[in-house]
Amino acid sequence: MTTAAVTGRNERKVIIASSLGTVFEWYDFYLYGLLATVISAKFFSGVNETTAFILALGAFAAGFAVRPFGALVFGRLGDVVGRKYTFLVTMGLMGLSTFAVGVLPSYASIGVAAPVILVALRLVQGLALGGEYGGAATYVAEHAPEGKRGLFTSWIQTTATLGLFAALLVVIGIRTVIGEAAFTDWGWRLPFLVSILLLGVSLWIRLQLAESPVFQKMKEEGTTSKAPFTEAFGQWRNLRTVLIVLLGAVAGQAVVWYTGQFYALFFLEKTLKVDGATANILIAIALALATPFFVIFGALSDRIGRKKIILTGCALAALTYFPTFHALTQAANPALAAAQAKAPVSVIADPATCSVQFDPIGGNKFDRTDCDIAKSLLAKSGIPYSSADGSKERAEIFVGDRKIEQAGDAAAFRAEINAALSAAGYPAKADPAAMNKPLIVALLFWLVLLVTAVYGPIAALLVEIFPSRIRYTAMSLPYHIGNGWFGGFLPTIAFAMVAATGDIYYGLWYPITVAVLTLIIGLLFLPETFRRRIDDHAT
Repeated sequence: MTTAAVTGRNERKVIIASSLGTVFEWYDFYLYGLLATVISAKFFSGVNETTAFILALGAFAAGFAVRPFGALVFGRLGDVVGRKYTFLVTMGLMGLSTFAVGVLPSYASIGVAAPVILVALRLVQGLALGGEYGGAATYVAEHAPEGKRGLFTSWIQTTATLGLFAALLVVIGIRTVIGEAAFTDWGWRLPFLVSILLLGVSLWIRLQLAESPVFQKMKEEGTTSKAPFTEAFGQWRNLRTVLIVLLGAVAGQAVVWYTGQFYALFFLEKTLKVDGATANILIAIALALATPFFVIFGALSDRIGRKKIILTGCALAALTYFPTFHALTQAANPALAAAQAKAPVSVIADPATCSVQFDPIGGNKFDRTDCDIAKSLLAKSGIPYSSADGSKERAEIFVGDRKIEQAGDAAAFRAEINAALSAAGYPAKADPAAMNKPLIVALLFWLVLLVTAVYGPIAALLVEIFPSRIRYTAMSLPYHIGNGWFGGFLPTIAFAMVAATGDIYYGLWYPITVAVLTLIIGLLFLPETFRRRIDDHAT
């Protein structure tokens, strides 16, 4: 066998082993988010339903919150001990904590200990993922030949989407086979339990790998960092690069990623009232169609550069999000779009009588004033509305030209508003027969295509911009602050903005603002890196 053939086989082995392991970790991480509704009922049943769901989402968010801390802990370990052994540890932690969720007794069995243990397991998952990505990306890049790092690392970039896709398929498949009642009762545990098999396969594959040649060379020469944290963040030159990468690349990449793959799903379900199964299938089709473009854009970045592609993706996202989501409304729920155009809803009231329609602890029932009653009903129904200040004692609600004022009790007031909305053509849910599903898939494909443009080249850029002796630590922190905080909290922030204003598109200002910020800072300060060598140990 020729040297080239052996080298090619080893390169494929590195890519497959690193990518498969990372797919399984993302599968574990996103499984919780897909089953948040079931988990809220099983582990947070000691409070009311709304608060339970919010607490379940809070536990989901906890995993994002601790990712940067995982990046610091395991990043240092990766720069001191080695890339291979560090991401073996992170994989073991992720797989075992996910399996533990599958066997964890519910609130009904052990009381408040159940949600406490669940949150603790979620924190372990977040810490593990904080160390996994930097290790996998660094390991693959340091094996890649010059001129192919974008192509090689783009396979790692497919893993988050493939992990989400795998979790979707497993959940849909189990639900279909055993039925919704059995799934809600006990079947929801199966996707978590399967992770122990995935863990075994992943560990076996990764144990076959050798250490990164760049790290091995540093170790032999005695040039590994003794204090990567201090070197990465205690020296202004490196800290400045970290900040530029965070704000000039990763923050924009993160909001585009979460808008295209999570916010779009929640928008279909929560706002446009598309049933969950249909929304999952439409998203899965778009993901399947767009995923190859991670590799295409990664390879293209080897020819024209990382910066151009990432910033172009951010610019296109900022320019097209509003028209894309408006078109999504027309395609998925045309009755809602028609009613909104024909009979827009407005609430005119004294601002002192109106609360912000967002309560993270579920204590406010929004039933103290007629303004709150009306806005709460509209928010829960996903009906877009505008607000205006009024001087009258009672709030006035307009559905088109029809004016509604509270004259009797709250129940009668709600009934009158619902009757007016129904008469104006506002639907209770999306009509599957009226959906333009090919157009929905096309729009979702566009959103995911933007994801592939910003995400495909980002790993290569992160690896190339930092010196090898502090690479694992330095690249992991901005990546996980960007994706864990800027991106991970996007659905919560965006839906809070919608709830506060009544405008179903208002939440898009968050990703658009961050994408524009990244575009400006990236254009001014972010260097191009695709021609750099990555075996330089200097700081």
